[in-house]
Amino acid sequence: MWGRRLMWIAWPAFMVAAVLEMMVFAVLDPESLTLLGEQVDWSRRTVYSVTFLIFWLMFMLCSAVTLQLARAPGDVNEHLGQRP
Repeated sequence: MWGRRLMWIAWPAFMVAAVLEMMVFAVLDPESLTLLGEQVDWSRRTVYSVTFLIFWLMFMLCSAVTLQLARAPGDVNEHLGQRP
């Protein structure tokens, strides 16, 4: 069940992160980015990769919270031995 739940979280997050990555870098040039007022001295590929991973992790967190909130109260309290 955990594998299936992980795919419910990771796959949609991957797809949205990919689309957002394309949209962001269609407008921004990775070589013109600054971080805390300093020019970022990374290659384009590194900026693309790091940004994609940040987007993916943030959307995975969003999907995980949504999946947790969609659970029935009985499933959440199952370990307590309580059923509503």
